[in-house]
Amino acid sequence: MRAIGLMSGTSLDGIDAALIETDGERQVMPIAFRGEPWSDAARAELAEATRMALTFERPRASPPIVAASDLVTRAHVFAVRKLIAEAGLTPADIDVIGFHGQTIAHRPDRGWTWQIGDGAQMANACAIVTVSDFRSADVAAGGQGAPLLPVYHAALAADLAGPVAVLNLGGVANVTWIGDGRVIAFDTGPANGLIDDWVGQATGARFDAEGALAATGRVDESVLGAMLDHPFFAEPGPKSLDRGDFTIQPARGLSAGDGAATLTAFTAAGVAIAIDQLPQRPVRLLVAGGGRHNPTLLAMIAARTGLTPEPTDTLGWNGDALEAEGFAYMAVRTLRGLPISFPGTTGVPSAMPGGVVHRPG
Repeated sequence: MRAIGLMSGTSLDGIDAALIETDGERQVMPIAFRGEPWSDAARAELAEATRMALTFERPRASPPIVAASDLVTRAHVFAVRKLIAEAGLTPADIDVIGFHGQTIAHRPDRGWTWQIGDGAQMANACAIVTVSDFRSADVAAGGQGAPLLPVYHAALAADLAGPVAVLNLGGVANVTWIGDGRVIAFDTGPANGLIDDWVGQATGARFDAEGALAATGRVDESVLGAMLDHPFFAEPGPKSLDRGDFTIQPARGLSAGDGAATLTAFTAAGVAIAIDQLPQRPVRLLVAGGGRHNPTLLAMIAARTGLTPEPTDTLGWNGDALEAEGFAYMAVRTLRGLPISFPGTTGVPSAMPGGVVHRPG
């Protein structure tokens, strides 16, 4: 099947849209990819919806969140149309869209997760079968609802000598361990999220480009130690985080450079703890997501894990497209009735499918 996958991460940098051809199992052929950055106004609207959602005990409609959901859907429809046109195809050439939506709150401890964006509206606007709401069924079954990409990581890494680990550095970091016929995965802690928040408040920039600000600072070990004392790090996987579970508050009072260095070290230390929690030490650490562009972060990960982080691009995998490709792949699996989450990845009792299918009306 030809499938388009869509992903807008919690770092709020933009929409990733990827077109692949896949059988939802071992066969995967990337065809096209484009990134669509959020405008400053859109980013502010989504950030406010996220802030509001985190104050709710359960998901419920409110005018700002309804408006943000409509924004998410319209922007993703635009991205789909652009991607199809750039690939020289028509909507009739696409079998399915995997529409993740925008996570505004993730509370598996309370039995819910919340991704905004209207799958039915997407299906009708694009005239393409659309799969959305990939996480809710998993959470309802007692799983964490995240991470979901491990099934795609395992397909890509099937022919690699193992065990290998795939580390995704988005707003939150997660690791997938593939070896001995098993797939183990869990969130490791914040990735770029806290660093972005710090840099935004300290300098007005959206992110620490190439880790330049962190490279000027020194890690405050007392602040780092206090942050690592959080019970999340001692918990065994499967486990997952909300973007707002950690804040930059402990670093308040540090200089701009020292705060950036300390929060970057926090991400690296979380990865190192996670590596020690894996069933066996990986022989390779493959890194995807925006964080792979941060050499300061990669150097800290190398120092703390004793492994050399390898950007997935060195294997021919597009590290920017990987998540979007993964939701295209999972959309095909959903249509074929194949599972997308597993006891070793999200903690569900047994392997299970997920996603809600919307057909154009």
